[in-house]
Amino acid sequence: MTNNVDFQKPFEAVKSLMSIQAEAISKSVAQQQKSGEELTNFFKTEAEKAKELKSPEDVLQFNMAANQALFELLKAQGEAFTSIANEAREAALAEVSNLSK
Repeated sequence: MTNNVDFQKPFEAVKSLMSIQAEAISKSVAQQQKSGEELTNFFKTEAEKAKELKSPEDVLQFNMAANQALFELLKAQGEAFTSIANEAREAALAEVSNLSK
């Protein structure tokens, strides 16, 4: 048994996968911070708008519009996190497929 085993390729792949994980975590933390700031600004803005409400109809219209805007904001934030996850998944799959070459 004189076969030389090449551990370099798997070692490099592990390093690369760990780098992909670290990058995904960094992007996720940054996205969490951005999302928190967006939500804070959203609620501050809506609270200011609510001060101007005068009638029950105003309250109802405000509530419907605010809820719709909030759901759109949350949807966009969810899509941003999904994008981060998909990028990391694709990069990891590409790295693993390179191992078999």
